[in-house]
Amino acid sequence: MRGEAGLLDDLDALAIPFVAHEHVAVFTVAESDEVTAAIPGAHTKNLFLKDNGGVYWLVTVPGAARVDLKALPTAIGSKRVSFGKAEDMERLLGIAPGSVTPLAAINAEPGSITVVLDAGLAAAGRVNVHPLRNTATIGLSGATILDLLRHWGHAPLVANIPVQTGQ
Repeated sequence: MRGEAGLLDDLDALAIPFVAHEHVAVFTVAESDEVTAAIPGAHTKNLFLKDNGGVYWLVTVPGAARVDLKALPTAIGSKRVSFGKAEDMERLLGIAPGSVTPLAAINAEPGSITVVLDAGLAAAGRVNVHPLRNTATIGLSGATILDLLRHWGHAPLVANIPVQTGQ
């Protein structure tokens, strides 16, 4: 697995600009609110999912989104989904819960997981994600995230992720 060092090497080799922020460890979106308040750009949360056909998905959405898990499969072309197990996340992506990021696809074999980026994030000028650890955040454009995923052999999906309304 290439890890954070491989990620930084790729960012350097591909001359990709990014902004890095070190911070205390955050494990949830709620915990990250205080940290991210001072970091400009779109903030994210990530869902590591498995469908009932055995396919793994990593879905990245805006941090404040409440994803409609019943409508999500139709939006991404999947079967019914449930949250994946931590041990599968470690095996496929080389990361632990709390550090989930689309950039963890650097560690995944092409075809082992489908990475989905919310359409709004894909179009954003700055998207803040973890660099494979939850004690830092890096800001990249949505287009750059998609380019990196393709560089690593993945075919990312851009989708309008359904969210719950009300409540």
